[in-house]
Amino acid sequence: MQFIPGSATPRRARRRTVLAATGLVAALTLTATACDGSGKADAAGTPDAAASQSADGGGDGKVGIPADIADRLKEHGIDVDKWKNGAWKDWDKDKWLSEAKDFVNPVIEGLWQPERMKSAQEADKTVSTQDAAADQGVSDPPPQPVRAQAEKTPYHENAAPVGKVFFDSPQGSMVCSGTVVKDVNHPGKSNLVWTAGHCVHAGRDGGWYRNIAFVPAYNDLGKSAAQLSNAKASEVAPYGAWWADWASTSNQWIQGGAETGGAGAAYDYAVLHVKPESGSRSLEETVGAALDVDFSAPPTTRVATMGAWGYPAAPPYNGLNMFRCVDRPGRLSLSPSLPTMYRIGCTMTGGSSGGGWFRVVDGRTKLVSNTSIGPADHTWLAGPQLGQDAEALYQNMSRTYGGR
Repeated sequence: MQFIPGSATPRRARRRTVLAATGLVAALTLTATACDGSGKADAAGTPDAAASQSADGGGDGKVGIPADIADRLKEHGIDVDKWKNGAWKDWDKDKWLSEAKDFVNPVIEGLWQPERMKSAQEADKTVSTQDAAADQGVSDPPPQPVRAQAEKTPYHENAAPVGKVFFDSPQGSMVCSGTVVKDVNHPGKSNLVWTAGHCVHAGRDGGWYRNIAFVPAYNDLGKSAAQLSNAKASEVAPYGAWWADWASTSNQWIQGGAETGGAGAAYDYAVLHVKPESGSRSLEETVGAALDVDFSAPPTTRVATMGAWGYPAAPPYNGLNMFRCVDRPGRLSLSPSLPTMYRIGCTMTGGSSGGGWFRVVDGRTKLVSNTSIGPADHTWLAGPQLGQDAEALYQNMSRTYGGR
C-alpha cells in the first residue's frame, strides 16, 4: 500500500493522503456518536464547562489532578490523595465512573513504558455464530476470510496515521488501535483520535477505563519481539505517548455495550482528544498526517472496497506489528431494531479493535468505520456505519476541545 501525493496537505503528509495500492480503496478509522434511544444526538461525550480543562501530570511522574477533575472525583466519594498515590488501580464498582460527564484521565508521566505497552492484553469483542445469524435475513452471506497482510515499514511513510490505544481496566492493562483524524474547525492542528467505544468505556454495568493514551506509529520499523527486548522508548513510541484529556462515545454503547458487543455494537465508536505527555505541538503536526472522516454511511452496494488497519494482539499475532485487510464490504445485522454494520473478511484478532476502516472518496483516503466485533474463529470483522449521530459527536469534540 502506498499513498498518492495530495495537494492540500503538509509536505510530510502528502505521500499518505490517498491509499492507492492494488485492491485497496479504503482506510482505517473509527468515530464516536452521542445518541439517545431515539437516535438523536445528545450529551454522551458532551463535556460540561468545568470539564473543558485539561488534565495535567506532575513533572516528577506523579499524578497532578486539576481542580475540576478533583472536584468530580470527590463528588463520587473518591479520595483524591489516594487516587494520586495509586488508588486508580482499585475498581470499586460502586464508584466506577460511568456517565459521559464523569470521564477523568489525569496524566501519569512515564506510566506507559515499552515493557508495560508490550504486556497489555487485547480488548476483544467476540460474537457467537448464533448472535451473528440473528438478523432476520438482513445480513449478507458471511465473507470468505481475507488473510491479514503485514504493513510496510516504516509505518509513518507507508500507512495511514494509525497507532495503538492503551488503557487500564479491571482486568489489567489493555490495548486497542486508533487513527489520527482531522479537526475540521482547526485545520492542520488536530489532536483527535478515532477508536472504538469499547476501548474507552466498558458499556452496560461498567464505566470509563483509566490511563487512556495513544501511541502513533507504534514500533514504526516493525521490529520483532527479540529486537525490542531492550528497545528504547523512542523505538517503540517514535512520536511519544498522547494522553486523552477527553473521550466521547455513544449513549447506546454506554447503555447497551456488552462483552460480545451487545445492543451497543452498531454504535461502538469513540473520539479522543489527546495531549502530548511532553511538548506543545499538535498530534497532526507531530505525525505529519490526519484523515478526513466520511459520515455519509454509504450502502455496501456503492462501496467496492474497504480496508481495515490495526495491531492484532491475540494469537497468532503478538500486537507488535501493524496489519491490514482489504475486501468488498457486506452487511451484518445483529437485530432488526439496530442499524446494519459493515462486514469484511479478515483474519485479524483482538487488539485490532478500534482500528480504522478506510475507503477512497474523490481521490482522498477517508475513515469510514472502525473495527468493533468479530467471530471466535477470526474469519471476519464488523464495524459501525457512521452517520449523522457520529458526525454530531465529532463536531462537538472539535468545537469544544479542538485547537488546544
